Order: sequence, then C-alpha cells, then structure tokens
Amino acid sequence: MKRIKKRKKGEAGKAWIFLLPSLTGVTVFVLLPFMDVIRRSFYEAMSGKFVGMDNYKLVFHNEAFLLAVKNTGRFLITCIPLLMIISLILSLLLYNQRKYGGYFKTSFLFPMAIPVASMVLLWRLYFHENGLLNVLLAHMGKEKIDFMNTDHAFWVLIFTYLWKNTGYDMILWLTGLNGIPVILYEAASVDGAGTWAKFRYITLPRLRTSVYIIGILSFVNSFKVFREAYLISGDYPQESIYMLQHLFNNWFVSLDIQKMCAAAVLCIFLFVIIMLVFKKLDMEED
Repeated sequence: MKRIKKRKKGEAGKAWIFLLPSLTGVTVFVLLPFMDVIRRSFYEAMSGKFVGMDNYKLVFHNEAFLLAVKNTGRFLITCIPLLMIISLILSLLLYNQRKYGGYFKTSFLFPMAIPVASMVLLWRLYFHENGLLNVLLAHMGKEKIDFMNTDHAFWVLIFTYLWKNTGYDMILWLTGLNGIPVILYEAASVDGAGTWAKFRYITLPRLRTSVYIIGILSFVNSFKVFREAYLISGDYPQESIYMLQHLFNNWFVSLDIQKMCAAAVLCIFLFVIIMLVFKKLDMEED
C-alpha cells in the first residue's frame, strides 16, 4: 500500500510539473488581470476614488447596455436551440450514409475554412440593398428589402451563425452517435422497436454528455459572430444586432474603463451561473 501511495504521489507531482507552465500563463495573463478588473469596477477610472456600487448602478441604467443584453439574450435563446436541433437532424441523416457521407461532412465543414472577411463580402453580395436577393425580388415584382438596416438584420445574423457552425456541431453529434453500441439497436429491432422508440430510449439517453458539451461549445461560439456583424455594419449596427461585443468595443475605444469593468464583471458572473445551470441539468439527467 505504501508503494502504491508513493507512486500515486509521484505521478501527481509529475502532472503538476507539466501543468505548471500553462497554469502560470493563465494566472499571469488571465486571472490576475481579471482580479484587477474586479478591483477597478469599484473605483473611478480617472481619480481612483472608491465609489462602491455606483459603477454597477450606472451600467444598469445605461440604455445601450440594456439593449445589448436584450439582443444578446434573444440571439442566444434563438440560435443555440436551432443549431443543436438542425445539426442533430443532419448527423442522424448522415449516420448510416456510407456512400456519400464523407462528401457531405466535408461540404458542411467548408464554411469554417472561409475567412471572415471573405464571408462578409459574400453576405454583402446577397443581402445588400442592391444585392442578389433584392434583384430576385425585383424580378418577382416585389419591393426591395434593406436587410441590414431593418429588423431583418437579426435573422441574417442567425443565418450566418447557423451556416458557419452547423457542420462543426454535426461532427460532434456523429462522434457521440458512433460511441453507441450497434448491438443495442439490433436488440431493440428484435423486440419490435420502431425508429422513434430507438431514438427516444437508446439514442437520446446515450447522447446526454454530447448535449452538455455541444451546448457549451455552441454558447461560446455564439459570441464569435460579432466579427461578421462588425465587418458588415461597423461600430453601430442596426438596433436588433447591437450586441454586448459592440458595447464593450465602443466603451474600450472611448476608454470608459469604469463602466467597462463593471459590465465585464456582471457578464462573467452571468456566464458562471449559466455554466452551473448547464452542469446541474447534466448531473440531474445522469
């Protein structure tokens, strides 16, 4: 027993040695700066005077912050369920597709290889006031739609997110599906189970871990859509796609440090709560 304990301690020590460079980098470049952000959120940026919760009150009464939170929340609630459902359906369709499966997987992953700047040019080509879609509408005898300067911009952003991330999530679903033993489906077929019964009682329960992982990754990737919105519409886009990323970018440019620090702390706090909720739901399902 003593030898086993010594061996485990030695292995743990080696693991910490290998982790030390990464932990040092994360501490120096992430944790310590964020601790300073928390400290600054309670002080005035210029005078350094302690103001307590005044910066947080200022943020909560800021119309731009409230609009950005509303739009970001609406975007997350809309795009993440759509992405997970669409990618799951596609993965189920491709699961048993042997002949052309590789071709379709590659085609769905292709959007991830396109540079953001090139993709923005593509969207302008389609969704501009004089773009291809409006030319098509004009030929059909309908009025033109200014997609990027009306509420339609929100759905263009949703489409952009789905188009770029569906293939990525589809591959993750396929990984989970490939981990399900085929013998379970064969046994269910022998017992007379149909397609829906197999999906409900075999596939879904076995994909619980995948649901949690894909949900977290989809949530994180949803914040990367800011690049497309920024390159298409600039610092101040149409109201429906004014996100938290736009707000922080504008506050950073104007060096509004105290509001930016307070809002960052609030967003990180909200992010931690969402992660805990995801984790709790995953544990309850298990």
